[in-house]
Amino acid sequence: MPNMLAYLMLALWPVLTLVMFQRLPPSRAMLIAIVGGYLVLPEPPAVFDLPLFPPFTKHNIPALSAFLALLWTQGRSAPLFPRNLMARALLAIFVISPVFTVLVNPEPLVFDAAVIPGLGFKDMIALPMTQALLILPFLLARRLLATGEAQRETLRALFWGGMAYSVLMLIEIRLSPQINLWVYGYYQHAFDQTIRFGGFRPMVFLYHGLWVAFFCMMAMVAAWALWKSDTRGNRLVYFLSALYLTAILVLAKSLGALILAVGLVPLVLLLNPVMQINAAILIACLSMAYPVMKGAGIVPEETLLARAEAIDADRARSIEFRFDQEEVLLEKAREKPVFGWGSWGRNHIHDEVTGRILTVADGRWIITIGIYGWIGFLAEFGLISLPIFLLWRETVSRRDGEVARYIAPLTLLLAFNLFDMLPNATLTPITWLIAGALTGYAEVLRAERLRERPAARMKWKPIL
Repeated sequence: MPNMLAYLMLALWPVLTLVMFQRLPPSRAMLIAIVGGYLVLPEPPAVFDLPLFPPFTKHNIPALSAFLALLWTQGRSAPLFPRNLMARALLAIFVISPVFTVLVNPEPLVFDAAVIPGLGFKDMIALPMTQALLILPFLLARRLLATGEAQRETLRALFWGGMAYSVLMLIEIRLSPQINLWVYGYYQHAFDQTIRFGGFRPMVFLYHGLWVAFFCMMAMVAAWALWKSDTRGNRLVYFLSALYLTAILVLAKSLGALILAVGLVPLVLLLNPVMQINAAILIACLSMAYPVMKGAGIVPEETLLARAEAIDADRARSIEFRFDQEEVLLEKAREKPVFGWGSWGRNHIHDEVTGRILTVADGRWIITIGIYGWIGFLAEFGLISLPIFLLWRETVSRRDGEVARYIAPLTLLLAFNLFDMLPNATLTPITWLIAGALTGYAEVLRAERLRERPAARMKWKPIL
């Protein structure tokens, strides 16, 4: 069980956030609050679970704290909601659709020795609130991180967060994942899943070693992007740091993050910004299409398993297990395809006698479809992928093809995060933060384009 320090950290984070907003620029304070909170606060079961409210955890306390601190220090000086109509529609569906999920799931699931209750009034309040809290980093970043300089700060936040975390990762690589136990008094995940390739996979304060490796990969890509684009005399520092973080990622022993890094780094280093955004579009389209392909049975699973078998037999068996579980869970989701089965594990297959959950949901896409249906999936994945399409539209419409030099690596990071949510549930506050920053910048580009059109027409207007 979590110790008192775990709850004290969660309780003090709003105070620390307010102090940062009073002393730092809002964009930097928000970045530190959300990225720092994600990295150092304790994972559930360290939560504040209040009646009628969703659990307050490390995944929503930092963003809620940043939102309240922004209101306290600046008031309502600018709107949080996106200007784009599609983004607004997806946002409304994302928050409101759980109400319909509750309405279509009033019946309990009855087993011989257990009962899972149907959804009711409390869920009708808690689930939309959960979604609203989940989306707060997106809204804050759209408002505060919509400029080129703010996007540089975003990459630097990932970079410095990765550099700081690497020290803790090295300790756990050597001694085994113990830091969360030492600091907060409990293991946040099964210890046996930290043993890989004859060593240990670090977890630090995150949910699982996969999450740590994925964040390390993001920090490493941020370092390479900063090295490529730096104009302030820090290229050597970024270059050496990028090599160091690459080594840390290898030591983290996560094959998936390594594969993503092998695909990402060459794109960041070799392609210009417009080509990077084009590559991000392809990855986003593939990620959005995968659930449909899976449902239609056209995913080349045998080929993928054969490739994985050639690399590591254990990883091949893990992938095969995930494919099988996806098929079972997708079959369950077909029974309530529009709004899903709701919370409390109702989206799983259960033992008919004990009610014990028999299935494992790893990928974020199958979790979302099972809980909130295809409507929920399209809203969630649509909100994450939409800024990539908006940026692509703006870049192809600009004659000079110029965009802020730091926006393209962030676009690739978001696209690869979307892709990683197929095998894993790596939807984090950082995912929403990057999506919000890209949405804000795309809206800035669109506003500039619309302002240029009347000016161009006036310039070429014939003199009568």
